[in-house]
Amino acid sequence: MKVGVPKEIKAHEYRVGLTPGAVREYVAAGHRVMIETNAGAGIGATDDDYRIVGGTILPSAAEVFASSEMIVKVKEPQPSEWCQLRENQILFTYLHLAPDPDQAKGLLKSGCTAIAYETVTDPHGGLPLLAPMSEVAGRLAIEAAGSALKRSAGGRGLLIGGVPGVQPARIVVIGGGVVGTHAARMAVGLGAEVTIIDRSILRLRELDELFEGRARTRFSTIDSVEEEVFAADVVIGAVLVPGASAPKLVRRSMLSSMRKRAVLVDVAIDQGGCFETSHPTTHADPTYDVDGIIHYCVANMPGAVPLTSSQALNNATLPFGLALANKGFSAVLENPHLRAGLNVHRGRLTYEAVAESLGLPFSPIDQAAA
Repeated sequence: MKVGVPKEIKAHEYRVGLTPGAVREYVAAGHRVMIETNAGAGIGATDDDYRIVGGTILPSAAEVFASSEMIVKVKEPQPSEWCQLRENQILFTYLHLAPDPDQAKGLLKSGCTAIAYETVTDPHGGLPLLAPMSEVAGRLAIEAAGSALKRSAGGRGLLIGGVPGVQPARIVVIGGGVVGTHAARMAVGLGAEVTIIDRSILRLRELDELFEGRARTRFSTIDSVEEEVFAADVVIGAVLVPGASAPKLVRRSMLSSMRKRAVLVDVAIDQGGCFETSHPTTHADPTYDVDGIIHYCVANMPGAVPLTSSQALNNATLPFGLALANKGFSAVLENPHLRAGLNVHRGRLTYEAVAESLGLPFSPIDQAAA
């Protein structure tokens, strides 16, 4: 199969869909891989690095899109990209369609087959292609909170871990999944006072054992969320509903009862955000103030550490990408985990949660593939 890797064009996005090591694997499997010139610059990979492993360098994204049967990216296609997609072409990348009706309509119009990293599953019911970036984002969330807490950034002027004799920052993590667990790990390691809120008693038991008393756990109710948010210096939004828009757990009316200059970090912003006052920001201008509360809502947090992120992502996506390259759309029909990743096919939405979030018709895969 002809596999294309365009350079990422979203603001301050430095990751790359395929690293040179991954390209070598595709070439060894008999595929031709075409990479846009300088696509790997953000991770320090030169065009020659790709040529050495058998990749072909093309001078423009337009040529990559026109020449490829499958496009492998990191972030969702931008308007100038989705208009270059075509019927029978496979797109393999993060999509996050639920809060993005324009992108959804663009993909539907193109007729392409779009498989979303974030909804591909594994035999244990996990999301293996979302997990590595969730790990990175969870850890970065605490770094971002630490920066936003500084008085020079508009925050309360707190050091996350405090010092002897001075109380550390109080950090509340809403959601005990991959993002929340890694955020809590970082916060605990820095010496913060940490509380994790989740709706699963089983998960709370697991977290209680994992942290051995170094982090508190609370069952998620309206009361518990309000109590913890009002007393927090930092709130990490780490809630995920696979494929669907994130629920709004912190309303604007709650901000007035929070500590002034506290920080909200919304890691769920790709899915619309779990704070009512959230809207996407960039690494160039990451924060804004609403009612005296600092919001950090960067939509591509792992893009800040592209070398780590690209390697971690490629480790996870490689077997699925090779399956698609080897068998094309047949791989989706044969593999239940890739089937779960299919969001758009030939002008139809094939992921129910996305269709419900967007208010658009849903087509089961078998119906869409007929």
